[in-house]
Amino acid sequence: MYLLRLVQWAVLAALSFAPQTPSQELIVCGWDEVFILDMSARPPVKTWSWKAKDRPELPDAMKTRFGTTDDCKPVDGGKRILITSSGDGVALVERATGQVLFHGTAGGAHSAELLPGGRIAVAASTSKNERNNSLVVFDVRKSGQPLFETELASGHGVVWDARRQLLWALSGSHLRTYRLVNWEGDRPELAKVDEYPLPEKGGHDLSPLDANRMLAVTTVPAAFTFDRDKRTFAPYSEFAGLDNVKCISMHAKTGRIAWTRADPGFWWTATLRFLNPEGVFEMKGERLYKVRWVEAFPGAR
Repeated sequence: MYLLRLVQWAVLAALSFAPQTPSQELIVCGWDEVFILDMSARPPVKTWSWKAKDRPELPDAMKTRFGTTDDCKPVDGGKRILITSSGDGVALVERATGQVLFHGTAGGAHSAELLPGGRIAVAASTSKNERNNSLVVFDVRKSGQPLFETELASGHGVVWDARRQLLWALSGSHLRTYRLVNWEGDRPELAKVDEYPLPEKGGHDLSPLDANRMLAVTTVPAAFTFDRDKRTFAPYSEFAGLDNVKCISMHAKTGRIAWTRADPGFWWTATLRFLNPEGVFEMKGERLYKVRWVEAFPGAR
């Protein structure tokens, strides 16, 4: 019995220190559903799903604002998911239960980022509703109550940069940086520091390609990388000649890229695409827009 227990302890110890297999979970959004695919399965399988209309804690007026979801960022390693919609909705969702922990509205919300102190920055695009073409700040503890707003024409992307203590924000024509002002108080502000004209108009997606330096920036005609140290754009060679790239997500551990490109004449696609290694996954009948690896590079918080 004693020897058996020693063997059991040795096995448990080996498992505890064994390197963990990187997650192959991919968060997908586009229509009224946000879901997670396990890309390690053959074929990939849906393991989690969320729809605003199914959430009893969400006010009825908010449920209709998530008909076209346009970003789905993992928070805390995927324990929570930050969802935005061009229908003006913003939500922070607990993955384990699907519960909406925070909700708010921002016109044509296209992306959001969790900031220090439990604040959320939202890039709001064009919309008929209020708080459009702007950068809006909320507090996760105060649903529906914007704390700050500043102009950001055709807002499409936000990434927090903990190393530089800056928020990177993508508009239709510029990449900007903002610093946090009066952040511990009741009236926080984002103060613009610098802005960099985009090489092509129509800024669309902004995402980290590593922990501290490189960003991926897509526009309507093309895709670029941006070096946060040198503050320079360069053509993204892997996407040369491709327009309407809707998103690029780099896996933080494997380096594999998941990306989407709108089908001709539409804002959506039914095809998930991959690089390093190359691959495609067809989901006929779906209207897919953006994808994010659960183990993507976060805006380090």
